[in-house]
Amino acid sequence: MLPSRPIIPITLITLLAAGALVVSAAPGDRLTTEAEQVAGGSDFGQPIRPWTVFPVLEPKPTPAVGPRKTVRPPTATSATQEAVPAVSRISNIGFSSLAPINLGSAGAFAVLSKAGTTNVHASRIRGDVGASPITGGATSLICAEVTGTIFSVDAAGPLPCRVTDAPLLTTAVRDEEAAYTDAAGRANPGFVNLGAGEIGGLTLAPGLYKWGTGVSISTDVTIAGGPNDVWIFQIAGTLNEASAKRVTLAGGAQARNVFWQTAGAVVIGTTAHFEGTILSKTMIAMNTGASMNGRLLAQTAVTLQQNSVTNVG
Repeated sequence: MLPSRPIIPITLITLLAAGALVVSAAPGDRLTTEAEQVAGGSDFGQPIRPWTVFPVLEPKPTPAVGPRKTVRPPTATSATQEAVPAVSRISNIGFSSLAPINLGSAGAFAVLSKAGTTNVHASRIRGDVGASPITGGATSLICAEVTGTIFSVDAAGPLPCRVTDAPLLTTAVRDEEAAYTDAAGRANPGFVNLGAGEIGGLTLAPGLYKWGTGVSISTDVTIAGGPNDVWIFQIAGTLNEASAKRVTLAGGAQARNVFWQTAGAVVIGTTAHFEGTILSKTMIAMNTGASMNGRLLAQTAVTLQQNSVTNVG
């Protein structure tokens, strides 16, 4: 008969999710297995390590087999509206509720400045045009180039379409400055110094972006989101889009909800395309053949060279 030996109770047994049985013993406990008690081996009653792991073998579950998925090519409409280029993507992190910038009466203008507008004919402007406090003679657009009203602070300016309304222009410029201040003062940006100022090749989700430098667009950029999403770009320096490059919208995004606030000058390159409202502390220059959907709101001058500017409301 085997000698009688005390067996200390196990203090904790835990089944891990990984499928192993862990046995915990207090210091000094002596544990025996059933096989040792029967066989009476020489290791009977010897201390074991405080933690001992015994694998538990369980059958692997059989994966469920669902119905086979059929991948269909996108329709022509969805491919046009939804597809975005295969570039680096910025995830939407929940800024779709960002409030748009209130432009006030400045929102009716496709081109608004404080120091006038120079122009190389022929440009096509859809929306109002105005300058204040400078004289209306500093607006070199002609009536045939503007689908809208050319406002002047005085009797100078193109005829017969020019409308003299100094109070309206004073209010519009004040609203433009207030909109700039609003855009520059938005806090808690979701993206800071993205791409070290180079955003070419990116797809930009809704949100507030901030740069302590200038911003360059050297390759195409996509602004992707829904029709009620908002983008605000705070730029401490200049904004430059290279020639023949494009800023495009995807997923239902609207140019009226895209705002570019720049402390420095803005240059849209030759034949390039741009989207959104530009709120510049200084000048905005569009090179030959460039186009945009949005507004040019400058606190100095605007220069045009056979451009197309459409205020999308």
